[in-house]
Amino acid sequence: MDVEAAVVEAKGDPFRIRTVPLEEPRPDEVLVRVAATGVCQTDAHSRNQDYPIPMPVILGHEGAGIVEQVGSAVKDLAPGDRVAMTFPSCGRCDACRAGFPANCTHGFELAFGASRQDGTNAYGDGVHGHFFGQSSFARYALATERNTVRLPDDMPLELAGPLGCGMQTGAGAVMNSLEVGAGESLVVLGTGAVGLAAVMAAKVVGATTIVAVDINPSRLALAEELGATHTVDASTEDTGTRLRQIRPDGYHYILEITAQPRMLALAVDHLRPMGTAALIGGAPAGTTAPIDMNRLLNGGRRLRGIAQGDSVPQIFIPQLADLYRAGKFPVDRLVRTYDFADINQAFADAASGEVIKPVLLMN
Repeated sequence: MDVEAAVVEAKGDPFRIRTVPLEEPRPDEVLVRVAATGVCQTDAHSRNQDYPIPMPVILGHEGAGIVEQVGSAVKDLAPGDRVAMTFPSCGRCDACRAGFPANCTHGFELAFGASRQDGTNAYGDGVHGHFFGQSSFARYALATERNTVRLPDDMPLELAGPLGCGMQTGAGAVMNSLEVGAGESLVVLGTGAVGLAAVMAAKVVGATTIVAVDINPSRLALAEELGATHTVDASTEDTGTRLRQIRPDGYHYILEITAQPRMLALAVDHLRPMGTAALIGGAPAGTTAPIDMNRLLNGGRRLRGIAQGDSVPQIFIPQLADLYRAGKFPVDRLVRTYDFADINQAFADAASGEVIKPVLLMN
């Protein structure tokens, strides 16, 4: 079949909508008619080759839509199902078998290799697909049963797409990875979509000190509305000084989402003994950070990375949908929708900070 897709031809190029041939699904694959797809910073990083991927390529990895066709080996999905697509995993490595697909041994190559795991490509005319196992900047996406999640019938598809990456990354970091508890303290460095998802999740679990740090006053105001107990405007305040004023003894947890090395060092510096700093923000390949090793050693402080909120998507995405439907995870407050044809404007608005979570509508 031929599908209309937004293709990046070379590093930094604008998206160009063109028709690309697409093969029929293999036995374990699922063809999804995309209704909406989120725009994520990882798409921008990939377009700019911060993560080197083959080009020309179809990006997009927060897709949601309707199952059109399933392969012969697919058991849990059927045509007509409303679904969100999420990150890929192999299902066979030790991490996957232990219930941690976000840490799949082959996860990076499956996400950024722009091919199936066996190296083949279902897309024609020299265009690479399979980005994050979906390439959802297209009217149809080819995914697998492992990274396709059935949704409740009343979950809006334009809000469901971001649950598959940004929302589950921020919320999952709080609820799954760190297991932040009632009465504990959390700092969120960066209040884009991932950071605001973390703020909302921290409120859900009952954290009593939730500090949001950013340089965008409107985002900080929104963070306060969504559950932050304190905000720090890093453009006008010294972040370290302000964090010490709020909680002199340090914090249980600090999430670093800006991908700035100095902010990761700051996160470690402001932990309480036995506290945990976690890196979520994706930096360009080869980026290093100046960590005070004695700060980690003394007091048993911890530093770890988190991918996709350690989510098992078939469990966690429906949980987030339930929280949204209960009014406890208002992802709609973060979203602005765009027509598919306006994809370049959506990226420009995200880059300027004008929009937190652009979502492209295909219809």
